[in-house]
Amino acid sequence: MSETKADKYLDIRGVVCPYTLVKSKLAIENINVGQILEIILDYPEASDSIPKAMINYGHAVLKVEKINPKEWIIQVKKEVED
Repeated sequence: MSETKADKYLDIRGVVCPYTLVKSKLAIENINVGQILEIILDYPEASDSIPKAMINYGHAVLKVEKINPKEWIIQVKKEVED
């Protein structure tokens, strides 16, 4: 599996909902269409809610990967201008 290089990184470990989604939405708004945002988080519910929200916003979720027992990486490609 090839690694996709992200254009922007967001570390929201230690952050809980709804702030995980708020921070993720702000981060995706601040990149250009076609760029990739990589989010690292440790809040289990956010590993499910952030990808769903990004798809609802019209973006592509490239990866949702559990990297250890408590952390996930999510990659989102910006597909539409917010």
